[in-house]
Amino acid sequence: MTSYLDQLRLAIETALDRFSTMPVGCPSQLSDAMRYSLLARGKRLRPLLTIVAAELCGGKRDDALPAACAVEMIHAYSLIHDDLPAMDNDDLRRGQPTCHVKFGEANAILAGDALQALAFQTIAANSPSPTIAADCVRILADAAGCAGMVGGQADDMREELGFKPPNAEQWLLEIHRRKTGAIIRAALEMGASVAGANENQRESLKSYGEHFGLAFQITDDLLDCSGNEAEVGKRLRKDSEQNKLSWTVVHGIEKSKSDAAKAVEAAIKSIEQFGNPSDATKRITYEVLVSQAQGLLQRRK
Repeated sequence: MTSYLDQLRLAIETALDRFSTMPVGCPSQLSDAMRYSLLARGKRLRPLLTIVAAELCGGKRDDALPAACAVEMIHAYSLIHDDLPAMDNDDLRRGQPTCHVKFGEANAILAGDALQALAFQTIAANSPSPTIAADCVRILADAAGCAGMVGGQADDMREELGFKPPNAEQWLLEIHRRKTGAIIRAALEMGASVAGANENQRESLKSYGEHFGLAFQITDDLLDCSGNEAEVGKRLRKDSEQNKLSWTVVHGIEKSKSDAAKAVEAAIKSIEQFGNPSDATKRITYEVLVSQAQGLLQRRK
């Protein structure tokens, strides 16, 4: 499995470098800021899930790479904007200075804008068919937009303006579902789309992404409480310093750990239909999804 994941990550890194080689006319400072953030060391979780989902459903790795790179571009753009002084005002991301610290606030905003556009251009120009391109653009736009990631971030910021939700638990669940979970679900659904998966397979992978995304965010909140900044690669303890709602603030440490474990269990249960396939590639991709979910409970970064 390790060899398989290493191969996937190498393919993703190579494709990200290729797709982010900017055309004539792109200012050098903009290109530098975009590539600085996009190519910074990272887990590449979302593009990995896209390719694994595609291969699990019988698709080809090369066909899934444009969608995989696009979801990472959206993720990188969201991190650039999330780190801005008007948002979370962070100065460290993936173990290096944030984009606005390195290149200035204006260049960082433009780099995020350009990466968002590049994501959709990458899908449109490189997908295996116009039908797949259109479906992947729809999936990613829905996940990234006003009722998805951006909407989740907008609601997350309302607390800073003094908003007190009447039901903190439900409010937080909805924020996590959109701000974190929507892009993870989209990564998996795009992989299924590239492979021509049937509706039952797509729904199974979307359900996996829903539960995986919740577990990811809960463990992220746990890391913010007790993680090591050098390992995590970003500033921690932000939620407690800002008196901001998080899973650990609402539920406490022990229940948060229990809730993360339940979400992981539900994610794995969602993909039971893919279990024990005779095809070797499908078998290893199923095992990867199981191990990726279980690995959330041991997260250190």
